[in-house]
Amino acid sequence: MDFIWILFAFVCGYTLRLIEMPPLIGYLFAGFFLNFIGIEPIDSLDSLADLGITLMLFTIGLKLNIKDLLRQEVWVSSLSHMGLWTLLVGSILLLLSIMSVPFFTGLDLKSAALISFALSFSSTVCIVKLLEENGEMQTRHGQLAIGVLVMQDIVAVLFLAFATGKVPSIWALGLFGLLLVRPLLNHLLMRAGHGELLPLSGFFLALGGYELFTLVGVKGDLGALIVGMLLSTHPKASELTKSLLSFKDLFLIGFFLSIGFTALPSWPMLGMALALAVLIPLKYFMFFLLFTKLNLRGRTSYLCALALSNFSEFGLIVAYLCVDSGWLNKEWLVILALAVSISFILTSIVYRSAHSIFARYKQNIKRYESNTPLTNDIFIQPKDSEILVIGLGRVGKGAFRALHNIVGDKVWGMDADRNRIKKFQERGLHVFYGDGEDADLWSNMNTNDIKLILLALPSIDDILNIARQLRNANYSGDIAAIARYPDEHDILVEGGIDNVFNFYTEAGLGFAEESLQIIASRHHQTSP
Repeated sequence: MDFIWILFAFVCGYTLRLIEMPPLIGYLFAGFFLNFIGIEPIDSLDSLADLGITLMLFTIGLKLNIKDLLRQEVWVSSLSHMGLWTLLVGSILLLLSIMSVPFFTGLDLKSAALISFALSFSSTVCIVKLLEENGEMQTRHGQLAIGVLVMQDIVAVLFLAFATGKVPSIWALGLFGLLLVRPLLNHLLMRAGHGELLPLSGFFLALGGYELFTLVGVKGDLGALIVGMLLSTHPKASELTKSLLSFKDLFLIGFFLSIGFTALPSWPMLGMALALAVLIPLKYFMFFLLFTKLNLRGRTSYLCALALSNFSEFGLIVAYLCVDSGWLNKEWLVILALAVSISFILTSIVYRSAHSIFARYKQNIKRYESNTPLTNDIFIQPKDSEILVIGLGRVGKGAFRALHNIVGDKVWGMDADRNRIKKFQERGLHVFYGDGEDADLWSNMNTNDIKLILLALPSIDDILNIARQLRNANYSGDIAAIARYPDEHDILVEGGIDNVFNFYTEAGLGFAEESLQIIASRHHQTSP
């Protein structure tokens, strides 16, 4: 039976991958199909799904800056959107009830408010998956979306506490003591090394935080998130995140499969779910207008609103509570499960073309921008720069340092991770924050003096997109990029990259050349 699950998940995910669609859509289809042919869910499926979500929230915490949650554009947009959405959509549902539309008949004010409230949440699993696949977790819009999701999660904790009557224990106040044990957690992680003990430490910390919060009557997932946030400034936070990446992605497959086992739908239920999906554009426009009113740039507002335009698995939790309390018919549980699945599919499809859509409708989107942008959204012009390194991860950082030793301050670095940029600036190096896929950045930057741009990024799609943005902005210099796999070389050359370096070949060549220099130096010292 276990092999059947793996078989269907693989076949459906692989098929969607072949037609250049996100595999998670295939996992959703696999779950519904397995349910349709009568296969019972295995007992461990929910456990795998829960473990995947816990690890995901822990890794989000490892990348999250607590100060970001306190920004006005995060908490004001989150709370305002939830309130306005609940009021507007609740009114629409009540109107449909008055009109005696099937399934809506009999909805009272409480039921309509709860359904609309449940639909106001956006899916953490779906959005984080999309942002990770597109390499946008540390971008301005990526961090904003994560901040909104965290605020929504806090609201969810408060709602569940009141709805279920499970008030946190008085011992929950002791959770503030985690700040005191933070040095101990840092020491534990530092001594974990780089082998199999490192990901095991991640499991221990994530599940430990989950269990600790659960013991005192607080949502366990929030515990995993907060423990991750406590370790976000640790030097090994990035390495720990990467060590857990494969485990998290594998376990999250269980989450997508489990959605298909909520219940078997009928055609009328599918029609109702599609009707609810029609509300998704409304969700986008509400987020977009709120973001722009808070002085965010048009591009940031557009991308963040687009990512958040889906329904959340939290809606299913609310539906369970309503059905158990007798406030809703059990059919609504199936309808909401279908609506959530449809929203995942729509977001995954539309977001793939997000940047090309922005390039096409850039002027229309920018019309909604404020004349007084936020400080974080002001562009910086690199002065006297002849070489620009985009992406200051392990490879880009090494390239930047090597070039700086040769040409000095004529080389500048750019990265979409503000924390990384801050560390470089503290050392007096010429770096600045910027998202290479931002068309506005290149149209506002003078690149006439820049002779070479090195793209040190892990995603080949990001590299190709940035190359297109540069050419569209009339950049006339050379573009170099790093290929991590042999099959990427020809794709990058065809995409307009002037020089492509194979990551492993060049690393081996550099290692060999430096080793020969050591031998030559010693031979010179010992020779008479």
